Amino acid sequence: MSDQIITEISAEAVEEHVNVLYEYLQGQIPSIIGFGIRVVLAVVVFLVGRKLLKWILKILRRWLVKANAAEGVVQFVCSVSRIGLYLLLIFNIAISLGVKESSVAALLGTAGVTVGLALQGGLANVAGGIMILIFKPFQVGDYIIQDAANGSEGTVSRIDIYYTTLISPDNKQIVIPNGNLANSTILNVTAGNQRKLILKINISYEADLEKAMEIIRKLLDEDPDVIREKETDVHVDELLDSSVCLGVFLWVSTDRYWQCKWNMNRRIKEAFDENGIQIPYPQLDVHVVSRDGIS
Repeated sequence: MSDQIITEISAEAVEEHVNVLYEYLQGQIPSIIGFGIRVVLAVVVFLVGRKLLKWILKILRRWLVKANAAEGVVQFVCSVSRIGLYLLLIFNIAISLGVKESSVAALLGTAGVTVGLALQGGLANVAGGIMILIFKPFQVGDYIIQDAANGSEGTVSRIDIYYTTLISPDNKQIVIPNGNLANSTILNVTAGNQRKLILKINISYEADLEKAMEIIRKLLDEDPDVIREKETDVHVDELLDSSVCLGVFLWVSTDRYWQCKWNMNRRIKEAFDENGIQIPYPQLDVHVVSRDGIS
């Protein structure tokens, strides 16, 4: 009998709790529906906002290009603007979901301090990117060499908020943090429109020195890549162990530097062969002397 009473009481208690829960859920249905609608609207706003941000960034890029801004500046400004606009979009969506502005601001402030402490190198890269854009040691399209002894080299392809991208001569992509670049020695090979080309050619001591120098002068006069307004010179640069080193310098357009160098080396070799001017290679003369003095 007592077991039956306990069972009935338990059933009544469960039914009572179920009814309370049901009534609570019925009372919360409008709130749940409203929150669901806000979530759906937030997703829609994010998708539409992302399209709008792309449109704004496209207009910003066009405006910067019309203002004759350097390509590196265009890339950097667009990169920073993209991050700022996305943060603004997320901030507005959070507020639309019922999050208080003060809470979002406090969260962003705390997150900013935390991220700043954790990513000090990243902030250094941002600062380095800003310095690169202000002082302009190089721009997009320049060929640079970073730390000539142990660094990288290539044509600058992009200057972003954190990294600068180079394309090496063999078409490899090199990504360098801006902080490293800002603290490195940078050799900008293509900063000017003209470059000085220096050649060193070795001839044997038995060769006719004046004839060899005259051949090179004639080739310089005939080469279309040589800039006539600039000085050219052919001189004896050094007397080596087994050869005489002739120094040659001339000025060429930056974009014709390598072609001119290769063509000039080939033409000098061919002209020397035609005129019997020997280009020596390392060799060692050995004299054997016998004990009786006869070699």
